[in-house]
Amino acid sequence: MLPALVRKTWRDDRLALIGWAGGVAAFTAIYTSFYSQFQGAAELKQDALPQGMLDFLGIADMLSPAGYLQATIFSLVGPLLVLMCAITLTARTIARPEEDGGMELMLANPVSRATFAWQRVAAAGSALTGIAAIPGILLMIIVPWIGMDIPLSNVAAASAGLVALVWTFAGIAFLVGATTGKRAAVLATTGGLAVATYMANAIGGMLDGWHWVRWLSPFHYFIGTDPLHTGWHPAELLTLVLLGAATTTAGVLVFDRRDIGV
Repeated sequence: MLPALVRKTWRDDRLALIGWAGGVAAFTAIYTSFYSQFQGAAELKQDALPQGMLDFLGIADMLSPAGYLQATIFSLVGPLLVLMCAITLTARTIARPEEDGGMELMLANPVSRATFAWQRVAAAGSALTGIAAIPGILLMIIVPWIGMDIPLSNVAAASAGLVALVWTFAGIAFLVGATTGKRAAVLATTGGLAVATYMANAIGGMLDGWHWVRWLSPFHYFIGTDPLHTGWHPAELLTLVLLGAATTTAGVLVFDRRDIGV
């Protein structure tokens, strides 16, 4: 039996979860299904984009199946979509009930603060894992169906990286929410950090002498290894998972000690 707070969190957020899951699924299915039509004018579209833009987006090419998936699903819009979901849903774990005045009632349950925080973040994390896994699950079906010549193991590697990236930023969002109790702080801080680290990874890959900056960005560990072409990179995935676990644990410790007026 799942803990009551986990079930309550899922129940309270069910409409948002259904909406995000449907949106991510529709995005993945539509863009991937366009591959056969895109191939008819692929070279023209490739030449139409400046090389600097392709480098900034981390796209080696748009002609191969792997290049197309990276350009459409894993480069910018896909990660942006799931990270928006992660940040907004994680902001509901601590910051929303604290701002709305419902924290006192929730903490009246016969559990410790730390247990409360772990159950709330477990509910959000499990839901986010399911949503972030949707592109990978659909691609496992669509890629062979439409005849894209790319190993499914490489698709799985990129999809696992997307899930790990979501865990990283969900952990950061949870830490900010547990520290401040403010949804605006969660959205601004985590969203700003996501943009800054994406830019760091993109610019670090373009400018000589700045390649070291990429190692400071979670996006480098997600897509900088080019998993759609090169497959699995366990060390990079583990780095993202550990960062998410560390920030989540720090958030629980901070919340357990912080005075929230209860």
